[in-house]
Amino acid sequence: MTADQYKGVFNLKDLKKYIAEFIGTFVLVLFACGTAAVVGCSSENGTGYLLTALAFGLVIVAMAYSIGNVSGCHINPAVSIAMLVSGKLSVKDFIGYVVAQFLGAIAGAAVLMAFVGKDSGLGANALYNGSVISSLLIEVILTFVFVIAILGVTSKLENSSVSGIVIGLTLTLVHILGISFTGTSVNPARSFGPALFVGGEALSSVWVFIVAPLVGGVLAALVYKFLTAEEK
Repeated sequence: MTADQYKGVFNLKDLKKYIAEFIGTFVLVLFACGTAAVVGCSSENGTGYLLTALAFGLVIVAMAYSIGNVSGCHINPAVSIAMLVSGKLSVKDFIGYVVAQFLGAIAGAAVLMAFVGKDSGLGANALYNGSVISSLLIEVILTFVFVIAILGVTSKLENSSVSGIVIGLTLTLVHILGISFTGTSVNPARSFGPALFVGGEALSSVWVFIVAPLVGGVLAALVYKFLTAEEK
């Protein structure tokens, strides 16, 4: 491969986007999953429950206004696959984003484990009542709501000043409902990082929290495309 051909495949601008996605996902896992690990996310503990939900939303707000202008601040493979289906992301960038997101999540979970130990749970997700089907359905619905909100608020340039807040609040919303069921994933990378270090049941069931958000993201993209298609 010549230098010119290599430049066409991979360049500094691409690298900056992938680094931004790595950083954003690292921060998401460290701070949001870290909050879940430290304060707990049991629905019986209202304060910890709400703090965890807010932590996920606030990280999105912080990252949206810091790296959003670099990569779009997906920091979530479910968001990236929705953008791919919507034609807003190339296959090359989709692969680069997802790799960066998973690496960022792993790094974030590693640092978190160094702080609090794996016995804290690291904010890992769990099946709802041990049911794969229920957990898949819950995560598809939660991800669908989250991603369709992203597609809607980012579809108009005039929304750019508030889009980060809207997306962050939407993530908080889905966590407020979803924490008591599965701990709320809606993000394959966010689930994989902690599960990798916690191991056991968290790791054996992590595929549910990879597949369901991706399905939810694709469905959201297809439905949004249908809803906004102009009639001929």
